[in-house]
Amino acid sequence: MSDRQIWIVDFGSQYTQLITRKTRELGYSSEIITLKEIRKRISEGLNPNSIVLSGGPQSIFSDEEDYQFIFDTKLPILGICYGMQLIAQHFGGKVEAGTIAEYGHAEVLFQKGHKINHCPEKINVWMSHFDHVVEVPQGFEITLKSHNNLLAGIVNEEKKIMAFQFHPEVDHTDHGEDILEYFYNDIAGLKKDWDAKEMLKETQELVDVAKGEKVLCAFSGGVDSLVAATIAQRTLGDDLYCFFVDHGLLRPQDYGHIQTLIKETNLNIEIIDAKEIFFKKLEGLSDPEDKRKAIGVTFIEVFERKVHEFEENHGIHFTYLLQGTLYPDVIESISPHEDGGKSVTIKSHHNVGGLPERMKLKLLEPLRLLFKDEGRRIGMELGLKHEWVYRHPFPGPGIGIRVLGEINETSVLKVQESDQILFEELHRAGLYDSVAQAFTVLLPVKTVGVKGDGRAYEEVICLRIVSTSDFMTATWSDLPTSFLSKVSSRVTNEVKGVTRVVYDITSKPPGTIEWE
Repeated sequence: MSDRQIWIVDFGSQYTQLITRKTRELGYSSEIITLKEIRKRISEGLNPNSIVLSGGPQSIFSDEEDYQFIFDTKLPILGICYGMQLIAQHFGGKVEAGTIAEYGHAEVLFQKGHKINHCPEKINVWMSHFDHVVEVPQGFEITLKSHNNLLAGIVNEEKKIMAFQFHPEVDHTDHGEDILEYFYNDIAGLKKDWDAKEMLKETQELVDVAKGEKVLCAFSGGVDSLVAATIAQRTLGDDLYCFFVDHGLLRPQDYGHIQTLIKETNLNIEIIDAKEIFFKKLEGLSDPEDKRKAIGVTFIEVFERKVHEFEENHGIHFTYLLQGTLYPDVIESISPHEDGGKSVTIKSHHNVGGLPERMKLKLLEPLRLLFKDEGRRIGMELGLKHEWVYRHPFPGPGIGIRVLGEINETSVLKVQESDQILFEELHRAGLYDSVAQAFTVLLPVKTVGVKGDGRAYEEVICLRIVSTSDFMTATWSDLPTSFLSKVSSRVTNEVKGVTRVVYDITSKPPGTIEWE
């Protein structure tokens, strides 16, 4: 990916991915890069057209790294939060340990003689810092100050260096995209080079290495696996085999969706009915991690057994496993110790953990350079139906993590039926595409109610509906009470064993989107 024109140096900010995502949305190719990797590339004579220094959790006073090599490139540089402090310190300004922390919403004011296209004089932004710049380096001008008179933006147009103490990449900052566009276009002078056609071209090139080989896909029917499989099928044709494992923890809409894809696409999809196996493995388990682990291990066992039987019966041998791995998965897999990253929370990732190594398969990941919204754009470019591409996310363990406590077929049925009601009513009200994710959860409590003329002591269904653009943060969806009332009435009347419906109004953070 060294041909990306913007390299975003990761100093460990929780928002670094959003810088890349927003940059690409504006039409500029970009990638996240660790300090170790950028040092290596620059030493080899490789340079981008611009560099972005991200925010980060550490203090500039405890950072002993030498960043001279970055500034020696003489490239346009944008500094965000911690990146602004690095720029100020390097060029002779003064950074001070903060006595006033700025975290959350703040108002910044453009200073005399400075303006950014489409931005008002005052902007509501998102701050997340303690240390701050108190003296501007020689040759730099102050562009913005915060409401408490702290420096919020500086620029040196001659050196093509700009910096902000706030985070223009997050949705909480008004006019964030205008601010980034101003740097890329007006200060750095970059040309747009990133669109759906370019993305599709790159994904197709990643698949071409497997041409002529037999390729296996653990197919879920979600947008990631569907787009990846559709791209691969264009090159591989009948050499791509998609196996869909039915673990019994699906919703009615999922079964209908898979049947539709079998009928209306060229994908070779085979359904593996493993419901009995999964329910047996889940008996007696109530802890969410135990359930996740049991579902994951059982999935691998079922999938592996099916593949071996298929290879023996058809006399073929698979060499690749196709996965819908996305760029955030790749970024999160980078070790801070092994590759010079500074992130404080990094996790290892595999879409179907352990499967490639266990089956001695090479990985084929055509979406590994893309974000989910970019994968959706490619899906539309491929001509896939809107309702397929914009389906709400559904976790791998399925309803297994939407039944709190022990799982059995009766509890799963309650979630299936209530979820289907929610799904139908969202579509009927024209609300499905206006929210990011909607589902129901069966709570492990019983409450007293009245059904007919009798007392009922039955379970509770919780509705969880959120709005988000990136799934890193989310707000509960403030839907009409008439809609919520209709869903509640249908659930308590149509789902046996449910007396009460509640609505989760917790945002992320502090909550997560899923309950388990």
